[in-house]
Amino acid sequence: MAESGKFRFAIDRGGTFTDVIALCPGGKVRVMKLLSEDPSYSDAPREAIRRILEEETGRPHPADKPVDTSLVEWIRMGTTVATNALLERKGEPVALVITQGFRDLLEIGNQQRPRIFDLAIQRPELLYKEIVEVEERVVLQRADDSLSRPANARIELIKGTSGDIFEVWRPVNVPKLRVDLQAVYDRGIRSVAVVLMHSYTFENHEIQIGRIAEDIGFTNISLSCQVMPMVRIVPRGQTTCVDAYLTPHIKRYLTSFASGFRDNLKGVHVMFMRSDGGLTSMENFIGSQAIVSGPAGGVVGFAATGYEESGRAPLIGYDMGGTSTDVSRYAGEFDHTFEATVSGVNIQVPQLDINTVAAGGGSQLFFRSGIFAVGPDSAGANPGPACYKRGGPLTITDANAVLGRLLPDYFPQIFGPKRNEPLDIATARNAFEKLAEEINQFAAANNRGKMSVEEIAEGFVAVANEAMSRPIRNLTQARGFDPSNHVLSCFGGAGGQHACDVARSLGIKKVHIHKYSSILSAYGMALAPVVEDESKPYGHGFDAANFKDISRKIDELSEVCTERLIHDGFQPEQISITPFLNMRYDRTDCALMVHPEEVRPHDGMKHGDFLSAFTKQYQREFGFTLPNRKVVIDDIRVRASAEAVPLQGVPIETALSEPKVEKVVKVYFAEAKSHVDTGIFNLATLRAGHSIPGPAIILDKNTTILVKPNCVATVSRLGSIIIDVENKNNKGVDTALDPIQLSIFGHRFMSIAEQMGRVLQRTAISTNIKERLDFSCALFGPDGGLVSNAPHIPVHLGAMQEAVQYQMRQLAGNIFPGDVILSNHPVAGGSHLPDLTVITPVFFAGAKEPVFFVANRGHHADIGGLTPGSMPPNSTSLDQEGAVFKCFKLVKEGVFQEEDLVAALMAPSKLPGCSGTRNLNDNLSDLHAQIAANQKGIELVSGLIKEYSLEVVQVYMGYIQSQAEEAVRDLLRSVAKRALADTGSTILFAEDKLDDGSTIALTITIDAEAGQSEWNFTGTSPQVWGNWNAPRAITLSAIIYSLRCMVEHEIPLNQGCLKPVKIVVPQYSLLDPDEMSAVVGGNVLTSQRIVDVILKAFSKCAASQGCMNNITFGNDSFGYYETVAGGAGGGPTWDGVSGVHTHMTNTRITDPEILEKRYPVLLQTFSLNKGSGGTGQHPGGDGVVREIFFRAPVTLSVLTERRVFQPYGMNGGGPGASGHNLLLRQNGQIVNLGSKNAVPIVPGDCFRLLTPGGGGYGAAPE
Repeated sequence: MAESGKFRFAIDRGGTFTDVIALCPGGKVRVMKLLSEDPSYSDAPREAIRRILEEETGRPHPADKPVDTSLVEWIRMGTTVATNALLERKGEPVALVITQGFRDLLEIGNQQRPRIFDLAIQRPELLYKEIVEVEERVVLQRADDSLSRPANARIELIKGTSGDIFEVWRPVNVPKLRVDLQAVYDRGIRSVAVVLMHSYTFENHEIQIGRIAEDIGFTNISLSCQVMPMVRIVPRGQTTCVDAYLTPHIKRYLTSFASGFRDNLKGVHVMFMRSDGGLTSMENFIGSQAIVSGPAGGVVGFAATGYEESGRAPLIGYDMGGTSTDVSRYAGEFDHTFEATVSGVNIQVPQLDINTVAAGGGSQLFFRSGIFAVGPDSAGANPGPACYKRGGPLTITDANAVLGRLLPDYFPQIFGPKRNEPLDIATARNAFEKLAEEINQFAAANNRGKMSVEEIAEGFVAVANEAMSRPIRNLTQARGFDPSNHVLSCFGGAGGQHACDVARSLGIKKVHIHKYSSILSAYGMALAPVVEDESKPYGHGFDAANFKDISRKIDELSEVCTERLIHDGFQPEQISITPFLNMRYDRTDCALMVHPEEVRPHDGMKHGDFLSAFTKQYQREFGFTLPNRKVVIDDIRVRASAEAVPLQGVPIETALSEPKVEKVVKVYFAEAKSHVDTGIFNLATLRAGHSIPGPAIILDKNTTILVKPNCVATVSRLGSIIIDVENKNNKGVDTALDPIQLSIFGHRFMSIAEQMGRVLQRTAISTNIKERLDFSCALFGPDGGLVSNAPHIPVHLGAMQEAVQYQMRQLAGNIFPGDVILSNHPVAGGSHLPDLTVITPVFFAGAKEPVFFVANRGHHADIGGLTPGSMPPNSTSLDQEGAVFKCFKLVKEGVFQEEDLVAALMAPSKLPGCSGTRNLNDNLSDLHAQIAANQKGIELVSGLIKEYSLEVVQVYMGYIQSQAEEAVRDLLRSVAKRALADTGSTILFAEDKLDDGSTIALTITIDAEAGQSEWNFTGTSPQVWGNWNAPRAITLSAIIYSLRCMVEHEIPLNQGCLKPVKIVVPQYSLLDPDEMSAVVGGNVLTSQRIVDVILKAFSKCAASQGCMNNITFGNDSFGYYETVAGGAGGGPTWDGVSGVHTHMTNTRITDPEILEKRYPVLLQTFSLNKGSGGTGQHPGGDGVVREIFFRAPVTLSVLTERRVFQPYGMNGGGPGASGHNLLLRQNGQIVNLGSKNAVPIVPGDCFRLLTPGGGGYGAAPE
């Protein structure tokens, strides 16, 4: 970097510490770390700059005077000010201005609940305080619109920025809007977020509203068309709210920061790090770009410092902090994502792809039902870990302390109530001794050996390491990368203690730790480029007719970005332009933001070969391409960057002697099963070429690096620590039950199911699987018993086990390597016919029978039958509901049976009134994706077996199932004890009715001593002449889901959960119908009622909406299916949540803009139905109102429940309101469609759906 004679500062202002690197005149580098909040100074970054200037120049810079900046060239900073304000909800009060009919749209979001097993659903606090609904509406012009319009109707037509033509059905009602905004202003609101339907391309109305708000006096106006002009109103709206919420907060901080310097930093180039890894000027730094400002600096830092020094091997960034760990990947270019969830808010802005897991130094330690658990609860900075001596809980930091890996003599004395005491190992050890008593009591009761404090502490560290390895596997293996080919680049305060073990767990052979690893985020600020980017929606095909238009728009955006960088002081030759197109295959939802490898003319495109870049990335990401499918461009984006001159790493002195050992301490290592003499080395005294074999600890003021036994640390010529990690060898793990290995295997088994799910979502083509996430993946033992099930869709939980075991019985002796089995029949463990289950056996060398099975179940949008969408409300027999597969070999010994498959999918057309599948290509593509997901499962299971041995993996499978069984027995014992005290009996009973009057009755008898139970559904009504019969597998799913909810902590989801449960279901009842009964509604309706009955029997909470509200519409050219949210039930300590999916489903809903873009409909209303939740001390959540206006003739099908019998309240709470399905005819008539119906729709008709509310809990206060 050219010498300017001035100071340059790179700063990371974190939540706890502020890290500073100063590049001083003459080449000296200063490092400083300060507390971010300290009563002795007003601002940590300013104070660090003041101190360094004073110390380096020898001139006084008084703390009470503005800092003299005459010797400062630039300041680059990343900050968690925005993140902390979002997490703590301390931003600016905001008014949301939104299209009429959508006042609650951002609260409903995608309608998913964050954690599927939490009955007390937690949603983040809303960012806006007030809502203004705007009377305005624009509608996309469509070729299939067959609405009749009056001859004299004058509808204004306007072209959007994407080229789409819009009809202005309702201009902005300016007088009303002025009154509404003035009222909000008068109540003290000064920041507004404006979010209108289709404003990503039709900007006019938002800009008009922005001018009105400015006239009234609002000081911050965030328009969604400017914040992030991308299709999908929900994430765009949430991003705009974030911007309106945080930008004023950030501006106040920046003003305060600048005021601490002479002339408010005039003449100093001040830049801030954005979430995408680029710097921007202080004036342009806004809330929506600041969310991961600090972590982004770390990613830039490890990429810039580690990539070349590691021989350009791909890097895994591993940043372990106090409450969480961030992982990321770099292989020559940064991975960006354009949609992420932060603090429960879906944000749609470019940001570096950083994955976070809730495991850090402050993660709390628990022992539950025989298993070691780490996190997600954290001790935080206050009280902090037990060793901080402020009454905190046991944490990973305490585990490292008692193992001897944290040395109090090398820590500042900032602990204790007055923050003036040393780190307290004794307190941590005392807490571990208490926990050891509990663990050893459990061990003695189960004939296991006693564990020492050190073994327990080491065990928790091992479990935390596996938890941190899981997201790295998802970042690599699930995307087709081998983690063992990477280098682990470790930074952050706590990571050095765990790096060797995490690397070893992943098969990684090298760890890279930069000399500034503890402040690498700050270092990254100095290395980052200054970036400007702009994007515009497009919405047209990638074809020769559009190439000139695409090139012109790229040039226009490039010019805007370049002008901004020139304004910031850069020369044109310093600026590089990267054009991006957000491309996807037509009729798919997965768009990829791609750029060409070279920016030069290619085949008519001025800026490069985008199509090759797209197909290569699609092949890499998803494993296939669609060569005959049209490619659509959703957005055009340009990123202009002015690269920083690279900081040249300064070689350190070469070692002339052996490294100096500061002292020798005793450290416990599991490898030795004892304390081992371990040398302590000071990083500052190490020289290039020094080699330090483990065990060793390398320290500086801010970092502790643990070199494990059989690993070797070497100092590079630039002062980095390179650790060669011994290959992992788990062959020493035997079949004896080890509670530590039990927890590790739990993580590994779950990781297999999770990665299968990621592959399925990536490789599927349909909206149902890729976007709505209507699928589940699982691993099964050689007996077909469930081992692990990723928490995808609850109604699939127990049912797939039945499916696997049915195939094992039917195909005994006829299952071979290369076979893949397809099934959906209810008697074969199916839920309903659209859910296609794909089962693959796992064979291992020398085994004649499968050693495991992997399977997944995905909802296909159409498989034929009576109505489009294969969800007919009026079916009375199974064959009317679509294609049936009982025991079908989809692949026979490696050969895909496409001809037979197509014949089976088209077979329903032979039945009166039925059709074969209406979407064959998507069926075939999704089935290929399901096969690929299972193949990933086989690969991971085989790797696990090679790592440990088949015997060990299978025996731990059994142990994991036993652990789940024990957790359920503990639950049943506690329930029985409570019931005996309250009622004198351990028999529980409940019943409820479906809308046709059918009863579901359940008697549960619990053996309080054994924790055993019988669940008897005798008294349940007989099967019905309709389709709400529920196959037996659904009852198993409802039971396993309900048990997992009531356990209330993490346990493995497997067949062990059902071991303490004997299930009695009367044959030919509603819950065990005959083989040809119609069942399509049983999966989506009756399943919910079974859960209601179970939770009622346990007196756990009031009923939730008890329905999935299945809505299907379509014609010969398309079919659309959705399930719609309602109200959740209140409970003993919680209010029910409104507008959310509950219990047996958790699928997303299609974004309103995507719905209107793809289908001939207009979504008029999607909001909460206020007052529909039951009253009570803890009221039930409200249902929703959803109005769909039709612009073309279709068939509408509704398949719903709770239209007659209301969701029950509990303990004096009121019932939730029942739902309604209303058809508003174009002639003014209103027709009640009842619970289940299929009706023809003419253009101009409107369907109004009112979903049920949740029941209330406890009597309402007087």
